Amino acid sequence: MSDGDTMKFRIPSDRESEMKQILTEVYDALREKGYDPVSQIVGYILTEDPGYITNYKNARSMIRHIDRDELLQSLLKNYLTD
Repeated sequence: MSDGDTMKFRIPSDRESEMKQILTEVYDALREKGYDPVSQIVGYILTEDPGYITNYKNARSMIRHIDRDELLQSLLKNYLTD
């Protein structure tokens, strides 16, 4: 591949459903603990600092199973197509 070629980045659809399930569980755990889940998850995505995610219901461990690049691609795709 030369410098002028554009690389293609794709994630399998089964990974998207897995990410959605994980994010939903993390979101619920953050909400139950009284946090603003959107702000906390955005903080994690931007910094990859697990301190933004509670340990409650194993949420911190679960979110580490999500690749940030895959997540951002999926979020952007869904935002633009919905």
